[in-house]
Amino acid sequence: MKRRIEINASRLVSIPFVKAHACGNDFLILEETVAGGDHAALARKLCSRNTSIGADGIEFIDRQSARRDNLEFFLRLFNADGSEAELSGNGTRCVAAWLAHSEGLREAALGTQGGVRRCRVIQANDPVYLIESEMGVPHVMPRTIEIPGIGAVDGAMVDVGNPHFVLFVDREDFGAHGSSWQQLGAAISTSPLFPQGTNVEFVRVLSADEITFRIYERGCGPTMSSGTGTCASSAAAMVLRGTHRELTAIAEGGSQRTVWPANDAIMQLTGPAEIVCQGNAFQSDPTAAVTI
Repeated sequence: MKRRIEINASRLVSIPFVKAHACGNDFLILEETVAGGDHAALARKLCSRNTSIGADGIEFIDRQSARRDNLEFFLRLFNADGSEAELSGNGTRCVAAWLAHSEGLREAALGTQGGVRRCRVIQANDPVYLIESEMGVPHVMPRTIEIPGIGAVDGAMVDVGNPHFVLFVDREDFGAHGSSWQQLGAAISTSPLFPQGTNVEFVRVLSADEITFRIYERGCGPTMSSGTGTCASSAAAMVLRGTHRELTAIAEGGSQRTVWPANDAIMQLTGPAEIVCQGNAFQSDPTAAVTI
């Protein structure tokens, strides 16, 4: 008697990708045409550190949508957990570096869900690029929030095209309210006070010209760096702590430079982006099974 066995031995689909990082905040860059419709599932699969390429998120380059808005490029960002975010400052800079490498562009206007971000290459030493980005006008709103089991937490909600909550801390380990910054960051990031979640920064002011901070990113947890987190931390320090309008902001992955002439001006962010590799990932196409 023959047995009929269904084996999920479907053909593999090759997905071209580029990997880049900005101060350790790493991203995959894919063309929208290879997404296959389910961006969230693809992000969860490819961003897995242990079973796939690994990254904090994927930047999808959507050229078709860009043309509808009279832009060359539109970016859709999906975090490692599959959630979609408005934008990433570091991710946008990684895409600008890739476009400089692959298409020779030294300036690019990149559309995002959080607005257009204009990037300019100011130094190129392929595969490393130093890029200045226009990051929009930050909005800083001092706020005290209540976190269950912790109590009142003073800080500021900062909008830089995506949401942030910034706390100022004194401890060198960035802990606050009897918790590590990672624990408190997770509690704030997922609090019902922020139905869409929020990024959380823990900031120490070192001098009028320099801050250092840690980031708990919505959708992926602690990260080495964050472009929008750098901008949010800098804006809060400038408005609420009276620092200078030009700052060096230091995260675990390195330093970036912010310039914000006035509260109603566009903030400029300058930092590096490095192309790590390019290759092909493989995704199963489960439309066929082998019968034995």
